[in-house]
Amino acid sequence: MRRSRYGRLAALLPLLLSGVLAGCGDDDEPRAARTVRVLVRDINIRPEGVDCAGTGPYTYFHNKAPYRVVDSDGGTLAEGVLPPGKSVRTFEEDLEVERIPTFCEFAVPVRVARREAYRLVVDDRPPIDLTEDSSAGPALVAVVPS
Repeated sequence: MRRSRYGRLAALLPLLLSGVLAGCGDDDEPRAARTVRVLVRDINIRPEGVDCAGTGPYTYFHNKAPYRVVDSDGGTLAEGVLPPGKSVRTFEEDLEVERIPTFCEFAVPVRVARREAYRLVVDDRPPIDLTEDSSAGPALVAVVPS
């Protein structure tokens, strides 16, 4: 009886392995490290440099919100969950108070294959166009709302 169990397992093993290996087809495409940077212009009053999430109509931008970086055809290039955002000042003037008008900025390191265009999908919302920017290292950036 044991031999028949192992015999069935041996017969199924090639099928199981072929299913696992079939999902690895895109791994040979070169990928480059970049940072997806999204500035959510929610103009919230908070201290600069603290963890934040989008407010008002942008509450779907938050720690652990699912995201995908997709190409122009909608093919997924990278996916994961957002880290906490960091509050950044909306303007340079020193107001001499702790809480100031801020935006919430998210920075996500990704490794993506070279494409003509990139888009960001957060929490299955409509895609946001990403623009390549190398002024502070290789990045794909967006400002919400644009």
